[in-house]
Amino acid sequence: MMLREIARGLWVAERPHRFAGVELGARMTVIRLADGGLFVHSPVALDFELSRELTGLGEVRWVIAPNRMHHVHAHEYVGAFPRAKIFGSPALVKKRRDLHFDGVLGGTAPAQWAGQIEQRFLAPVLAETVFFIPATRTLLVTDLVANIQRAPRAVDRLVLRLDGAYQRLATPRAIAFFLRLGYAREVRAMFDAILEWDFDRVIMAHGDIVDRGGREALRRAWSFV
Repeated sequence: MMLREIARGLWVAERPHRFAGVELGARMTVIRLADGGLFVHSPVALDFELSRELTGLGEVRWVIAPNRMHHVHAHEYVGAFPRAKIFGSPALVKKRRDLHFDGVLGGTAPAQWAGQIEQRFLAPVLAETVFFIPATRTLLVTDLVANIQRAPRAVDRLVLRLDGAYQRLATPRAIAFFLRLGYAREVRAMFDAILEWDFDRVIMAHGDIVDRGGREALRRAWSFV
């Protein structure tokens, strides 16, 4: 099985992924909405098995490219699922002129998933939209934090330790540096707004899911600003 059930109506699919030569892994999250439609966040490479499993869960309706980085496979879902629509980060819409976007992500949930998924938009650096699923008390982020507990090579472990995101939930130092640089007040206000949500679980694109105590873990991770 490619898809792993995390809670009722909530699944993830994970694949190997290297960035700058370091193995980070990549995670896609799937949420089944009340009408049976699927909300696919940070899509990973689509193959026959994953396509078959998604079809078994419901109809892929919304494909979410949540920041300027996680977009490479979005077009595959539109090609495979006739009713799929892509929503992307504002920065990504400008970056990928070759890709048709059906909606632009912002700080307010559109009608398509309002009332079931809430969202906030963090503009600096990553231009990332963060999502909250009240039914499962789950926060869904992409690159704002990582939680990589294992690395296959010594060089990977060294790089990850230097970046501050190895064997702990943390914002990688490279990202944290730019978030502080000229944006500290705006970022702190957004972090505080995210921490007002009543979540316990944190799902991110890279690293292990935090199933319990995620809110306090994030509070510690975001103490840098």
